[in-house]
Amino acid sequence: MKYDISSTVSLVSRIHSLSVDFLRKKLNEMGLPELSSSHGYILFLLSRDEMLTMGEIAKKISKNKSTATVLVRKLEANGLVESFSNKDDARSKFVKLTSKGKEYNDATSAISKNLLQTFYRDFSEDEKQQLLFFLQRISENFD
Repeated sequence: MKYDISSTVSLVSRIHSLSVDFLRKKLNEMGLPELSSSHGYILFLLSRDEMLTMGEIAKKISKNKSTATVLVRKLEANGLVESFSNKDDARSKFVKLTSKGKEYNDATSAISKNLLQTFYRDFSEDEKQQLLFFLQRISENFD
């Protein structure tokens, strides 16, 4: 299919859908639970910061606290994270990865690398940097 300038948003949407399908297929092949991108992002955040409060998670994923709580509960139900009360503030809960969550992140890291290899197939390093630059500019237009 040939695209023109007026259909770039459609093309970005198509690429997103193809990426999601790719990830779902790979997760299924590995017998891993299928989670939403918000779930995956929470797991990624917890791999970078050992522990986060529910409020910090909500802010980082750009969702309200009740939505973040629902997302974290699903991760808890899958044994990927655990939450516990903050000793210093009973209104606040901390969330951290379980060993199963760390294993999930390791597996999905390999899948992500595979996705990026597919995404950037036949791109030069310069082309990758150019694409990143333009996508960042587009993203900033919505901030």
